[in-house]
Amino acid sequence: MSAPLGRRAVAETVGSAALVAVVVGSGIQATELSHDAGVQLLANSLATVFGLGVLIALLGPVSGAHFNPVVTLAAWLTGRRNKDGPTARDVAAYVPAQIAGAISGAIAADAMFGKPLVQWSTHDRSAGHMMLGEAVATAGLILPIFGLTRTDRAHFGPVAVASYIGAAYWFTSSTSFANPAVTIGRAFTDTFAGIAPGSLAPFIAAQLVGAALGLGLVLAVFGRPAPTQTTPAPLQGETELAAPPLP
Repeated sequence: MSAPLGRRAVAETVGSAALVAVVVGSGIQATELSHDAGVQLLANSLATVFGLGVLIALLGPVSGAHFNPVVTLAAWLTGRRNKDGPTARDVAAYVPAQIAGAISGAIAADAMFGKPLVQWSTHDRSAGHMMLGEAVATAGLILPIFGLTRTDRAHFGPVAVASYIGAAYWFTSSTSFANPAVTIGRAFTDTFAGIAPGSLAPFIAAQLVGAALGLGLVLAVFGRPAPTQTTPAPLQGETELAAPPLP
């Protein structure tokens, strides 16, 4: 990633906004076209898979296509040893950009469908089993992102990461937000994909725990890279694209 930090931050803002717009907008469209919850989730997950894959392929060469604070933090932590990952300055620019983009994406989706631009979600997601689902979803997201870079297969990132998020929509109880920025953005919309503000703190805490577990799995499976080894910047995209995520 040779682009200036300002351009990379813009790419993270645009990517996060577009990701949340896809998640929220497709959720609204699905609920307007069908009253079947399974059909709604299927439509929401498919739109997220396709949208996320395109965003990673498009913006990955500019910013790494993190769109996710836990991925940015994980890249910083793992890159410090070889000094080839994001710097602390990068992290300080990326994370606010991702959050601002996610909020903007939720507002844009509501505007496109004639909803109130900002309406706090009433969709409570505070159950304990959902926290477990978020930890599992985030750990599972970190594993392919950093596993692919360790094995020089980062070019599979758009397909692999988007496919994982699509699967995690269905096999996790939380429907795989796996992304603190996306989680915050989705609190601004009282629609299918929303999350009540009171559920934010436990969701984000579970995502941070999941990220730590995911990094542990990367170390256990792929080992620690040699200090002289160059690790490519990871490609990502929640909830969640997730989110995923990501409802």
